Amino acid sequence: MSLAMDFCPNCANLLDIEAASGNQKTRFTCLTCPYVYPIKTKIVREIKLVRKEIEPIFEADDMKYAPKTAATCPKCHNGEAYFRQIQIRSADEPMTTFYRCCNDNCRFDWRED
Repeated sequence: MSLAMDFCPNCANLLDIEAASGNQKTRFTCLTCPYVYPIKTKIVREIKLVRKEIEPIFEADDMKYAPKTAATCPKCHNGEAYFRQIQIRSADEPMTTFYRCCNDNCRFDWRED
């Protein structure tokens, strides 16, 4: 039997870890059925996390022709920014506004929900 158990072999529900108390050792328990598995050795699990690749919402030139508005850049405090609005949530939610600083040395992107 594997030591790194996640699911009950009887009913396939997620197992809970019950901490040691008194003379009882730490164990896996099923909250649905009477399944119990005592943990006899230290369980170590290493999981490599893979960063999700994020696609840009706008291409590099998309904001070049966008309209400008009075907005303060959070990075350089310039008072003008390009903006675009996109509906990224459900229709009953407000649109999200994306900004890009007009300062050529900054070009910081931010959004306002």
